[in-house]
Amino acid sequence: MGGLYGEGALREGSKTVGYYNTVAASYGLQAGIQKYGYALFFMTDAAFAYLDRSDGWEFGVGPSIVIVDEGMAKSLTSTTLKDDVYAFFFSHQGLMAGAGLQGSKITRIEK
Repeated sequence: MGGLYGEGALREGSKTVGYYNTVAASYGLQAGIQKYGYALFFMTDAAFAYLDRSDGWEFGVGPSIVIVDEGMAKSLTSTTLKDDVYAFFFSHQGLMAGAGLQGSKITRIEK
């Protein structure tokens, strides 16, 4: 079993318009510990609207999410940005390996 928790801000231009937390759980063969950050980019108005009207936005439910790795990020153009949400991971620290199932939930919080 594994777990994850983090908090972040939703930015529109130069303004912070909301705060969210992410809670995730995983099950399977896994070992290690890691710390990282990520940014989600909403590519459509529909994906952004779903974030506001959902009671806890889950990966795998709602808009499609593309996780962009380092190699792919170098070749992104306006032509390739056709999906609803892109996730960019950064500031990786630690080491984690495993195979299993994971679910994440993003919920609006008050600060």
